[in-house]
Amino acid sequence: MPIHLLPEEVASQIAAGEVVERPASVVKELIENALDAHARQIVVRVENVGRRAIEVADDGDGIPQSELALAVMRHATSKLQTAEDLFRIATLGFRGEALASIASVSHFSLVSRPAHQSVAARIRVDGGKIGTVEVVGAPVGTLVRVEDLFFNVPARLKFLKRDQTERQQIDALVTRYALAYPQVRFQLFHDGTPIFQTTGNGNQREVLAQLYDVEISRQMLEVEYEDEMVSVSGFTSPVGLTRSNRKEITFFVNGRWVQDTALSTALLQAYHTLLMVGRYPMAILFINLHPEEVDVNVHPTKAEVRFRNPDRVFSAVSRAVRRALMTSNPVPSVVPPSVWQRPLSTPQIDPAWEMSHQAQNLWTTFEQTGETTVSPTPENLPRGTQSPLPSGVLPLLRLVGQVAMAYLVAEGPDGLYLIDQHAAHERVLFERFIQKKGEGIPAQTLLEPTLVHLSPSQARLLEDNVDTLNRLGFHIEPFGPFTFRVSAIPALLSGADPVQAVRAVVEDFEEDETPLQSEVEARLIARICKRTAVKAGQVLSPEEQRALLRDLEACQSPRTCPHGRPTMIHLSADLLERQFGRKGAR
Repeated sequence: MPIHLLPEEVASQIAAGEVVERPASVVKELIENALDAHARQIVVRVENVGRRAIEVADDGDGIPQSELALAVMRHATSKLQTAEDLFRIATLGFRGEALASIASVSHFSLVSRPAHQSVAARIRVDGGKIGTVEVVGAPVGTLVRVEDLFFNVPARLKFLKRDQTERQQIDALVTRYALAYPQVRFQLFHDGTPIFQTTGNGNQREVLAQLYDVEISRQMLEVEYEDEMVSVSGFTSPVGLTRSNRKEITFFVNGRWVQDTALSTALLQAYHTLLMVGRYPMAILFINLHPEEVDVNVHPTKAEVRFRNPDRVFSAVSRAVRRALMTSNPVPSVVPPSVWQRPLSTPQIDPAWEMSHQAQNLWTTFEQTGETTVSPTPENLPRGTQSPLPSGVLPLLRLVGQVAMAYLVAEGPDGLYLIDQHAAHERVLFERFIQKKGEGIPAQTLLEPTLVHLSPSQARLLEDNVDTLNRLGFHIEPFGPFTFRVSAIPALLSGADPVQAVRAVVEDFEEDETPLQSEVEARLIARICKRTAVKAGQVLSPEEQRALLRDLEACQSPRTCPHGRPTMIHLSADLLERQFGRKGAR
């Protein structure tokens, strides 16, 4: 076809696609506009996770009636005059695209009143078609309502995730901005139900307590660092407080929420050698530097930034967090013997309950910095070892001791066994659960019910799956906003921390886009076992070591954990003799 100019409607929808990816994108742009307008209170109301409506109201400066029609046009902004201004941006918005882009893919209305006007003005935009300005009554500030998002681009609706995922995105965004701007009072409602609110008194720890709970807020370490170019402040978790993913790592650069892999790497570098593999800290860090030292105009949604001197910034982040960690004195925990020190009879396992991905041919070599899984072919086996033996009952083993606070050493009639204490305990717990499932998993009533406080998104996840958890021996019920009352845990976990057990399961829910859709209870059992099993780095007494060996010997599939990872390595007596030159050449 010949070269031609795109119709304005098509061009606007293309521009909207760069800015408005999902309902959370709308919330982000409107919150940032409110903050730029010096709002002291921001109220976000969401209906049907944003598909039906999104409304953001603030008490900021407002837009004069004479500028209202201009405000919803593309490339209209009050924050830039010249191209040079792009390199010293001190506001969150500047492109002049947000309102126009949102209005082009929705039924949009904007009501605003600055303090010097006695009345407010309203303008409507339907799919990019701008209506007339009319006078209305409203308080000082701005209210934007976005209805039927993507009504005129239905293909975009198909790319939205499940309601639970879209809701989590909105919740995460509002709560993070509440942490970054504690002097602003935030309120969030889903379908008329209050989800989250802050006082706006400027106390960040209070907001942390709202987002997590008082205990986590108390444990978080304060980060403070400043040199002649950059300052880093905020909070990071001690080494004993971790998560299974990076979702609780947040960075703000000059008040702007950004996703930057290099910044995350700099943070994790500060925890080098301090965390177990697969565990991540919780952190919210605020990086401030001169606007000319950072380019925020590298991404349509302003989610990424580019630093003029990135090494200096990344070094400051690592140094600030490492300093906070070094001033704390974490004490390693020792697992209570009552968690697992129980005799176990040989169970009868329904094969349908075995994990479908439980491969018997996995080989795992552990290093200090990570773990690598490869197939046990002769070419890649570490020298001096043998591949794991076929699944089956174990011979009686004699305990020798514990190595590196991670592995048990035992002697059998056919040689030496090195046993991964975490993987072994996973297998023991898993088979106990499976054995008890048919009989009904008994619950252990707690002496005193425990309260678990979760973030808004985590609370919704738990609500969606609480019936399944209760069938597995937990007794959990709602107890106020984002709080749950735990009155019992599975008797097989007696002695475990109920709060940590519940949090561990919720963390795994967050990692899965379709949690528990198939093999519901088996997958959940495997998750619980993984999170509650003894960990590498935990010292076990000789009695605890022996009890774990006896329980593992009684398992029907003792040589792998429920996820298919081997629990042990076998070194035959014949191999040891050859390694020491007692039987032929090495």
